[in-house]
Amino acid sequence: MKHGIFYAFWEKQWAADYCYYVDKVSRLGFDVLEIGCAPLPDYTQDQVDELKKHAEDHNIILSGGYGPTPDHNIASKDPAVAAQALDWYRRLFEKMGMLDMHMLCGAIYSYWPFDFSHCDPKEEEWKRSVEAIRVLADYAKPYNIILGMETINRFESYLLNTAEESTRFVKEVGKDNVKVHLDTFHMNIEEDDIGAAIRCAGGYLGHLHTGESNRKTPGHGHLPWHEIGQALHDIHYDGMVVMEPFVSMGGQVGQDIKVWRDLCNGATEEELDEDARRACEFQRFMLDWK
Repeated sequence: MKHGIFYAFWEKQWAADYCYYVDKVSRLGFDVLEIGCAPLPDYTQDQVDELKKHAEDHNIILSGGYGPTPDHNIASKDPAVAAQALDWYRRLFEKMGMLDMHMLCGAIYSYWPFDFSHCDPKEEEWKRSVEAIRVLADYAKPYNIILGMETINRFESYLLNTAEESTRFVKEVGKDNVKVHLDTFHMNIEEDDIGAAIRCAGGYLGHLHTGESNRKTPGHGHLPWHEIGQALHDIHYDGMVVMEPFVSMGGQVGQDIKVWRDLCNGATEEELDEDARRACEFQRFMLDWK
Protein backbone atom coordinates (compact mmCIF):
# COMPACT_ATOMS: atom_id res chain seq x y z
CA MET A 1 0.00 0.00 0.00
CA LYS A 2 0.92 3.64 -0.44
CA HIS A 3 0.06 5.88 2.50
CA GLY A 4 -0.89 9.52 2.11
CA ILE A 5 -2.61 12.54 3.57
CA PHE A 6 -4.85 15.30 2.23
CA TYR A 7 -3.12 18.69 2.26
CA ALA A 8 -6.08 20.46 3.89
CA PHE A 9 -5.30 18.89 7.27
CA TRP A 10 -3.14 21.99 7.74
CA GLU A 11 -5.26 24.53 5.87
CA LYS A 12 -8.26 26.74 6.62
CA GLN A 13 -8.67 27.82 2.98
CA TRP A 14 -8.82 25.45 0.00
CA ALA A 15 -6.20 27.43 -1.95
CA ALA A 16 -2.68 26.34 -1.04
CA ASP A 17 0.92 26.01 -2.17
CA TYR A 18 1.09 22.30 -2.98
CA CYS A 19 4.89 22.34 -3.35
CA TYR A 20 5.10 23.33 0.31
CA TYR A 21 3.06 20.27 1.27
CA VAL A 22 5.08 17.94 -0.96
CA ASP A 23 8.13 18.93 1.09
CA LYS A 24 6.24 18.50 4.35
CA VAL A 25 4.68 15.08 3.77
CA SER A 26 7.97 13.73 2.47
CA ARG A 27 9.64 14.68 5.77
CA LEU A 28 6.80 13.11 7.74
CA GLY A 29 7.08 9.68 6.11
CA PHE A 30 4.18 9.64 3.63
CA ASP A 31 4.21 8.22 0.11
CA VAL A 32 1.28 10.26 -1.25
CA LEU A 33 0.06 13.84 -1.13
CA GLU A 34 -3.57 14.28 -2.10
CA ILE A 35 -4.24 17.74 -3.49
CA GLY A 36 -7.40 19.62 -4.36
CA CYS A 37 -7.99 19.66 -8.12
CA ALA A 38 -10.07 22.84 -8.38
CA PRO A 39 -7.19 25.13 -9.46
CA LEU A 40 -5.36 22.68 -11.72
CA PRO A 41 -7.11 23.43 -15.06
CA ASP A 42 -5.85 27.02 -14.78
CA TYR A 43 -2.26 26.13 -13.88
CA THR A 44 0.38 27.63 -16.13
CA GLN A 45 3.07 25.42 -17.62
CA ASP A 46 5.56 26.85 -15.10
CA GLN A 47 3.27 25.88 -12.20
CA VAL A 48 2.84 22.38 -13.59
CA ASP A 49 6.58 21.95 -14.08
CA GLU A 50 7.41 23.20 -10.59
CA LEU A 51 4.91 20.92 -8.84
CA LYS A 52 5.87 17.90 -10.92
CA LYS A 53 9.57 18.41 -10.19
CA HIS A 54 8.90 18.85 -6.48
CA ALA A 55 6.97 15.59 -6.36
CA GLU A 56 9.62 13.72 -8.34
CA ASP A 57 12.50 15.12 -6.29
CA HIS A 58 10.82 14.06 -3.04
CA ASN A 59 9.53 10.71 -4.35
CA ILE A 60 5.94 11.71 -3.60
CA ILE A 61 2.94 10.42 -5.55
CA LEU A 62 0.27 13.03 -6.26
CA SER A 63 -3.39 12.05 -6.12
CA GLY A 64 -6.33 14.36 -6.67
CA GLY A 65 -9.55 14.99 -4.80
CA TYR A 66 -12.44 17.16 -5.89
CA GLY A 67 -15.82 18.13 -4.47
CA PRO A 68 -17.47 19.49 -7.62
CA THR A 69 -19.29 22.79 -7.51
CA PRO A 70 -22.88 22.77 -8.84
CA ASP A 71 -21.70 24.14 -12.19
CA HIS A 72 -19.39 21.12 -12.50
CA ASN A 73 -22.20 18.62 -11.96
CA ILE A 74 -21.88 16.18 -14.85
CA ALA A 75 -25.22 14.61 -13.86
CA SER A 76 -27.12 17.89 -14.13
CA LYS A 77 -30.42 17.71 -15.99
CA ASP A 78 -29.46 21.01 -17.62
CA PRO A 79 -27.50 20.01 -20.76
CA ALA A 80 -25.54 23.28 -20.70
CA VAL A 81 -24.30 22.64 -17.14
CA ALA A 82 -23.39 19.03 -17.95
CA ALA A 83 -21.49 20.09 -21.09
CA GLN A 84 -19.65 22.81 -19.18
CA ALA A 85 -18.69 20.29 -16.52
CA LEU A 86 -17.34 17.80 -19.05
CA ASP A 87 -15.27 20.51 -20.69
CA TRP A 88 -13.81 21.48 -17.31
CA TYR A 89 -12.90 17.87 -16.53
CA ARG A 90 -11.29 17.51 -19.94
CA ARG A 91 -8.99 20.44 -19.10
CA LEU A 92 -8.33 18.96 -15.65
CA PHE A 93 -7.32 15.60 -17.13
CA GLU A 94 -4.82 17.31 -19.44
CA LYS A 95 -3.11 18.94 -16.44
CA MET A 96 -3.26 15.74 -14.41
CA GLY A 97 -1.55 13.96 -17.28
CA MET A 98 1.23 16.54 -17.27
CA LEU A 99 1.61 16.06 -13.50
CA ASP A 100 1.71 12.25 -13.74
CA MET A 101 -1.43 12.05 -11.55
CA HIS A 102 -3.53 8.93 -11.98
CA MET A 103 -6.27 9.16 -9.31
CA LEU A 104 -9.21 11.55 -9.18
CA CYS A 105 -11.57 10.86 -6.32
CA GLY A 106 -14.58 12.54 -4.75
CA ALA A 107 -18.26 13.12 -5.47
CA ILE A 108 -17.48 13.53 -9.15
CA TYR A 109 -20.68 11.70 -10.07
CA SER A 110 -22.64 14.72 -8.76
CA TYR A 111 -21.55 17.77 -6.72
CA TRP A 112 -20.64 18.59 -3.11
CA PRO A 113 -21.93 19.61 -0.68
CA PHE A 114 -25.32 18.63 -2.02
CA ASP A 115 -28.32 20.97 -1.88
CA PHE A 116 -31.11 18.70 -0.67
CA SER A 117 -33.73 21.33 -1.48
CA HIS A 118 -33.19 20.51 -5.17
CA CYS A 119 -33.28 16.71 -5.12
CA ASP A 120 -34.49 14.78 -8.12
CA PRO A 121 -35.81 11.26 -7.57
CA LYS A 122 -32.76 9.14 -6.83
CA GLU A 123 -33.31 6.77 -9.76
CA GLU A 124 -33.33 9.70 -12.21
CA GLU A 125 -30.14 11.22 -10.81
CA TRP A 126 -28.54 7.76 -10.73
CA LYS A 127 -29.32 7.13 -14.42
CA ARG A 128 -27.95 10.51 -15.53
CA SER A 129 -24.86 10.05 -13.39
CA VAL A 130 -24.08 6.55 -14.70
CA GLU A 131 -24.30 7.80 -18.28
CA ALA A 132 -22.15 10.85 -17.55
CA ILE A 133 -19.47 8.87 -15.72
CA ARG A 134 -19.18 6.54 -18.72
CA VAL A 135 -18.34 9.56 -20.88
CA LEU A 136 -16.00 10.99 -18.23
CA ALA A 137 -14.19 7.66 -17.95
CA ASP A 138 -13.51 7.70 -21.68
CA TYR A 139 -12.03 11.22 -21.35
CA ALA A 140 -9.82 10.05 -18.47
CA LYS A 141 -8.67 6.81 -20.11
CA PRO A 142 -5.90 8.21 -22.37
CA TYR A 143 -4.23 9.71 -19.28
CA ASN A 144 -4.47 6.45 -17.29
CA ILE A 145 -6.62 8.23 -14.71
CA ILE A 146 -8.80 6.21 -12.34
CA LEU A 147 -12.04 7.83 -11.21
CA GLY A 148 -12.94 7.03 -7.59
CA MET A 149 -16.64 7.27 -6.74
CA GLU A 150 -16.59 8.53 -3.15
CA THR A 151 -19.20 6.96 -0.88
CA ILE A 152 -20.51 9.83 1.25
CA ASN A 153 -22.81 9.96 4.26
CA ARG A 154 -26.48 10.90 3.98
CA PHE A 155 -25.93 14.40 5.42
CA GLU A 156 -23.66 15.43 2.53
CA SER A 157 -25.06 13.49 -0.43
CA TYR A 158 -27.86 11.09 -1.32
CA LEU A 159 -26.72 9.16 -4.37
CA LEU A 160 -23.97 6.85 -3.03
CA ASN A 161 -24.14 6.36 0.73
CA THR A 162 -22.95 2.77 1.19
CA ALA A 163 -20.36 0.39 -0.24
CA GLU A 164 -23.15 -1.72 -1.71
CA GLU A 165 -24.57 1.27 -3.61
CA SER A 166 -21.16 2.38 -4.86
CA THR A 167 -20.22 -1.11 -5.98
CA ARG A 168 -23.53 -1.48 -7.81
CA PHE A 169 -23.01 1.94 -9.42
CA VAL A 170 -19.48 1.08 -10.59
CA LYS A 171 -20.64 -2.25 -12.01
CA GLU A 172 -23.41 -0.46 -13.91
CA VAL A 173 -20.96 2.08 -15.35
CA GLY A 174 -18.86 -0.84 -16.56
CA LYS A 175 -15.59 1.01 -17.19
CA ASP A 176 -12.33 -0.45 -15.91
CA ASN A 177 -11.02 2.97 -14.79
CA VAL A 178 -14.07 3.67 -12.58
CA LYS A 179 -13.68 2.35 -9.05
CA VAL A 180 -15.27 2.49 -5.60
CA HIS A 181 -13.81 5.03 -3.20
CA LEU A 182 -14.56 4.33 0.47
CA ASP A 183 -13.93 6.60 3.45
CA THR A 184 -13.86 5.34 7.03
CA PHE A 185 -15.45 8.53 8.40
CA HIS A 186 -18.48 8.14 6.16
CA MET A 187 -18.57 4.36 6.64
CA ASN A 188 -18.79 4.82 10.41
CA ILE A 189 -22.08 6.69 9.85
CA GLU A 190 -23.65 4.50 7.18
CA GLU A 191 -22.38 0.93 7.36
CA ASP A 192 -23.68 -1.83 9.63
CA ASP A 193 -20.29 -3.57 9.48
CA ILE A 194 -17.20 -1.74 8.18
CA GLY A 195 -15.25 -4.91 7.44
CA ALA A 196 -18.16 -6.41 5.53
CA ALA A 197 -18.55 -3.18 3.55
CA ILE A 198 -14.91 -3.32 2.44
CA ARG A 199 -15.35 -6.95 1.43
CA CYS A 200 -18.51 -5.99 -0.48
CA ALA A 201 -16.46 -3.60 -2.62
CA GLY A 202 -13.77 -6.25 -3.03
CA GLY A 203 -11.80 -5.86 -6.24
CA TYR A 204 -13.82 -2.78 -7.21
CA LEU A 205 -12.18 -0.79 -4.38
CA GLY A 206 -9.81 1.68 -5.99
CA HIS A 207 -9.15 4.25 -3.25
CA LEU A 208 -9.52 4.52 0.52
CA HIS A 209 -9.73 7.56 2.75
CA THR A 210 -9.11 7.17 6.45
CA GLY A 211 -10.15 9.32 9.37
CA GLU A 212 -11.70 8.76 12.73
CA SER A 213 -15.38 9.05 13.56
CA ASN A 214 -14.62 12.56 14.87
CA ARG A 215 -12.53 13.46 11.77
CA LYS A 216 -9.26 13.33 13.71
CA THR A 217 -6.24 11.41 12.51
CA PRO A 218 -6.36 7.60 12.70
CA GLY A 219 -5.74 6.42 16.24
CA HIS A 220 -7.63 9.25 17.98
CA GLY A 221 -11.12 7.74 17.92
CA HIS A 222 -12.98 4.47 18.16
CA LEU A 223 -12.86 2.99 14.65
CA PRO A 224 -11.97 -0.73 14.44
CA TRP A 225 -8.61 -0.43 12.70
CA HIS A 226 -7.66 -4.08 13.11
CA GLU A 227 -10.96 -5.08 11.46
CA ILE A 228 -10.36 -2.59 8.65
CA GLY A 229 -6.84 -3.92 8.12
CA GLN A 230 -8.06 -7.52 8.06
CA ALA A 231 -10.74 -6.69 5.48
CA LEU A 232 -8.22 -4.91 3.25
CA HIS A 233 -5.94 -7.93 3.56
CA ASP A 234 -8.83 -10.27 2.66
CA ILE A 235 -9.56 -8.44 -0.59
CA HIS A 236 -5.83 -8.08 -1.41
CA TYR A 237 -6.04 -4.30 -1.52
CA ASP A 238 -2.69 -2.71 -2.37
CA GLY A 239 -3.72 0.77 -3.52
CA MET A 240 -3.49 4.16 -1.85
CA VAL A 241 -4.71 4.78 1.70
CA VAL A 242 -5.02 8.54 2.21
CA MET A 243 -5.96 10.01 5.57
CA GLU A 244 -8.32 12.96 5.39
CA PRO A 245 -8.55 14.49 8.86
CA PHE A 246 -10.08 17.90 9.54
CA VAL A 247 -9.44 19.33 12.99
CA SER A 248 -9.28 23.13 12.74
CA MET A 249 -12.12 25.63 12.95
CA GLY A 250 -12.42 28.62 10.67
CA GLY A 251 -12.01 29.54 7.05
CA GLN A 252 -13.75 27.96 4.08
CA VAL A 253 -12.44 24.50 4.95
CA GLY A 254 -13.87 24.60 8.46
CA GLN A 255 -17.18 25.92 7.17
CA ASP A 256 -17.55 23.38 4.37
CA ILE A 257 -16.52 20.42 6.55
CA LYS A 258 -18.62 21.69 9.50
CA VAL A 259 -15.81 21.85 12.05
CA TRP A 260 -17.67 23.78 14.74
CA ARG A 261 -15.21 23.14 17.59
CA ASP A 262 -11.45 23.08 17.86
CA LEU A 263 -10.50 19.41 17.52
CA CYS A 264 -6.75 20.03 17.70
CA ASN A 265 -6.69 21.97 21.00
CA GLY A 266 -5.00 24.96 19.42
CA ALA A 267 -2.15 22.90 17.99
CA THR A 268 0.71 24.68 16.26
CA GLU A 269 1.78 23.65 12.77
CA GLU A 270 4.67 21.74 14.30
CA GLU A 271 2.28 19.87 16.59
CA LEU A 272 0.03 19.04 13.64
CA ASP A 273 3.12 17.75 11.83
CA GLU A 274 3.90 15.42 14.72
CA ASP A 275 0.30 14.22 14.87
CA ALA A 276 0.42 13.43 11.15
CA ARG A 277 3.77 11.63 11.46
CA ARG A 278 2.50 9.42 14.28
CA ALA A 279 -0.78 8.76 12.44
CA CYS A 280 1.20 7.63 9.39
CA GLU A 281 3.15 5.15 11.54
CA PHE A 282 -0.08 3.95 13.17
CA GLN A 283 -1.84 3.53 9.83
CA ARG A 284 1.04 1.54 8.33
CA PHE A 285 1.12 -0.72 11.38
CA MET A 286 -2.64 -1.35 11.46
CA LEU A 287 -3.41 -1.65 7.74
CA ASP A 288 -0.29 -2.56 5.79
CA TRP A 289 0.44 -6.05 7.07
CA LYS A 290 0.67 -9.52 5.59
